Amino acid sequence: MAKSKRPSRKASPDDVVIENRRARYDYFIEDTLEVGMKLRGTEVKSIRDGQASLAEGWIRASAEPVGLSLHAVHIAEYPNAASSFQHDPTRTRQLLAHAKEIRKLAQRSEERGIALIPLKIYFKSGRAKLLVGVGRGKGQVDKRQTIKKREAAREIERALRQR
Repeated sequence: MAKSKRPSRKASPDDVVIENRRARYDYFIEDTLEVGMKLRGTEVKSIRDGQASLAEGWIRASAEPVGLSLHAVHIAEYPNAASSFQHDPTRTRQLLAHAKEIRKLAQRSEERGIALIPLKIYFKSGRAKLLVGVGRGKGQVDKRQTIKKREAAREIERALRQR
């Protein structure tokens, strides 16, 4: 039997990525920041299984007392855990960052039209990280322009492939 020409690549634990694809459609992302997440064991296992949703999530930053928290993100219960060790799927989770960065985010979030949005959950060196985006809301006209740009890029790509 012939061997496959593709090199076999084992999936590493750092490959898990959960994205909020809707965020880039609804917001202009002006800045991003990588923060840590304070999670329970069953939450980490559920994220590794890809059982989380960032779609409804939002972030609150407060300057006094300094704190950063993640709200309304759904991380499914881990099915193999005992019932006494289960977590609440939509609990508020604490985010970890330097106090200076949190104060900066809190100041930015107080501006009109600015929101803190969770963009992506991923693992880095075995630790769960969250990519936080500082976004300015798009209006309906901006969303239409985004769709037009995307469709134009597809048409160009099709034309180049046909040559």
